[in-house]
Amino acid sequence: MMRKTLPLRSKLVLGNLLSLAVSGLCGWGIWFSFGPEQLWLAIVVSAGICFLISMRLTSTLSDSLSALEVGLLNFKDNEFSVSLHGYGEPQLDSIADLYNQASEKLRNERQFIYQRELMLDKVIQNSPNIMLLVDDQQRIIYANDAARHLFNQGVRIEGMLLAELIAELPRALRQALDSEHEGLFSINADSASETSDDSNNDDINNDDIETWHISRGKFSQNNQQHHLILLKQLTKELNRQEVAVWKKVIRIISHELNNSVAPIASMVNSGRVLTKNLENDKLALIFDTIENRTAHLSQFISHYAEFAKLPLPRKALINWDNFIEQLAAQYPFDLLSKLPTLAIELDGVQLEQVLINLLKNAHESGADRDKVSLLIQEIKHPAEGIIITVEDNGSGMSSEVLSQALLPFYSTKQSGTGIGLPLCREIVEAHGGHITMQNRTEGGLSVKLWLPKE
Repeated sequence: MMRKTLPLRSKLVLGNLLSLAVSGLCGWGIWFSFGPEQLWLAIVVSAGICFLISMRLTSTLSDSLSALEVGLLNFKDNEFSVSLHGYGEPQLDSIADLYNQASEKLRNERQFIYQRELMLDKVIQNSPNIMLLVDDQQRIIYANDAARHLFNQGVRIEGMLLAELIAELPRALRQALDSEHEGLFSINADSASETSDDSNNDDINNDDIETWHISRGKFSQNNQQHHLILLKQLTKELNRQEVAVWKKVIRIISHELNNSVAPIASMVNSGRVLTKNLENDKLALIFDTIENRTAHLSQFISHYAEFAKLPLPRKALINWDNFIEQLAAQYPFDLLSKLPTLAIELDGVQLEQVLINLLKNAHESGADRDKVSLLIQEIKHPAEGIIITVEDNGSGMSSEVLSQALLPFYSTKQSGTGIGLPLCREIVEAHGGHITMQNRTEGGLSVKLWLPKE
């Protein structure tokens, strides 16, 4: 049977009463023995005895509170290895036990966080995506292994300024990192790993073009703003061989469907001729339905066949006045530049198809009609050519959509085929150029086409 002990508060109250009683008896004994003239001696002795007894009775409480204070100071310094021992007092022992449980839990939590940070760091360091973390002063405070190899041949770059790091990078990569935009951009595969001044000259001339996606994020830690930059290479996700396979599949499917659709359409026409004198409304409705669905299927097939059977560009000098006039008649836009004077040979039909797709997307993005713009710039360096820019003030694209916008069959539209932008990319790359996309700071999307003269 367990003994019931008095609460600590009751013990302290009783202890104080006991010390008062003992000191009072001692003081009365002195006063009685030496007379009233020794009252001061009785008071001093009584107070001293009361003090000594109180100190003795509260020593355990004082020791436990001092130990608890030291333990909490250790908690403040992130030191969780200190444990408290028991004092033979149930309430104090309970506090010590709770402290020890909290200390053990904090030790385990710290160990768990440490292991998780090691695992996360291992994953980040082995990721093929480039990750940079910079502060408000644009100083790099963290970079993974892929970033160090891309920017500094594997040497640590923490502590460097971003401007210093990107000073000698290829032009497209430097511009993407130096701006605040998210989006797609293209660089030369060889120049991505070079840092010499000559690498800029190879940005566009080389046929081996890599497409990259850049995304950004912000977060606050320790009352300081941090900026996260992620670079992801998209070329490996869908290379030229995979596109060729898709095209072959589309051609086979289109051929088989056309072989079935053509006889159906022919039979519908024959059926109309044979039953024209019957004047049967239900029969006419059946023929109309079959005809409409076969026409829709033929149109559906033709969109994919256009992507699969894209012919080589038939280049000729462009009459820019006629070209812009025909383009504006289909989708209006604000021309922000003079027409180019550079004698450049392009496939006018294919280029018109590209710009029609881009202008159509701009008008369908929720942009104001008078805010859709077209800009044509002549470029002399590093290679001679033109850059055509289509911009709008619509809703733009999310980071996820931007990273997949140029992949065949990816579409966010309910009735989209997912080949509009990939077809634009095929045409532009067939001309030896490349396409980049990024969200505008003021809202909307900016799409740039680089088309070299040679």
